[in-house]
Amino acid sequence: MLSMDPLSSLLSGIRAEGSVVSHAVLAAPWTIRFTDDAPLTMISVLRGGGTLMLPDGTEREIGAGDTAVVSGSAPFHLADRPATVQGPHCAYEIACFTGDPECDAPRELGGIHWGADSEGATALIVGAYRASGHRHERLLRALPPVLVIEEDAEVCAWLETAAVDAARFSAGSQALMDRLLDWALVCTLRSWFDRAGADAPSWYRGLADPVLAPALQAFHDRPSEAWTVASLATRAGVSRALFAKRFTQLMGCPPLAYLTQCRMDEAETLLTDTDLSIAQIGTSVGYADAFGFSAAFKRHKGLSPSTFRTAAAAA
Repeated sequence: MLSMDPLSSLLSGIRAEGSVVSHAVLAAPWTIRFTDDAPLTMISVLRGGGTLMLPDGTEREIGAGDTAVVSGSAPFHLADRPATVQGPHCAYEIACFTGDPECDAPRELGGIHWGADSEGATALIVGAYRASGHRHERLLRALPPVLVIEEDAEVCAWLETAAVDAARFSAGSQALMDRLLDWALVCTLRSWFDRAGADAPSWYRGLADPVLAPALQAFHDRPSEAWTVASLATRAGVSRALFAKRFTQLMGCPPLAYLTQCRMDEAETLLTDTDLSIAQIGTSVGYADAFGFSAAFKRHKGLSPSTFRTAAAAA
């Protein structure tokens, strides 16, 4: 059975699905307004470049070879340069998750071709990601508003070739492009976490540590098991005292505090996204009975599981 590490678990709640501008070509001056309400949007620049303008005023230049991931559902802009927004230009909008009838109409999978593929034009591949339930919210909390990873020219060329090839065939093309963008998102986020160093989430840093990694993997594989500091230390192959000290230093909290927080986060997702009973959810996250689980959940979340579920459904 394949193990499910924390990053894979979080990414399982968000996927590309039918909203792909696989090969947009723009001749300056131009702007694109992204209004998809998508939790994550990925933009790979094949040629040319532009400036991302986020709602909080942040501006980030991206150029050929860059892949940017924008988190959060607030609308944002990409323009050939910031000043373009205030002057005459070609304005475009991506809003395929918002009920626009044009987005529901059949279209060539290869994407919308804007402008001519002339010298100096900017070529992009864009993926907007739908959320499945609430699991992705933990991933978003670990990401900055925008992150940028520089890719090799060969990777960009391969991505563009794959998009163009997919556009030539109708059968399965949409699914092919969606999975291609899922793959690209995973690679981009892994690269960013690897380079983030101390800014990466504690669970990601722990998975890179030779002592903590076996214990963390064992816990995330089997969260319902009655883990103790001693049993986790045994997995790590070190003494209980050394494990607890190293864990607290690297992860920022004691081992059992981390386990409890992970279990409560998972329980929150299950309460929101499934019809499992309180007792079933408690068992799945490591509690022997519904009473113990309910008490722990209320202590950490401020509401009983049933009250939390009712409030989430009403919202």
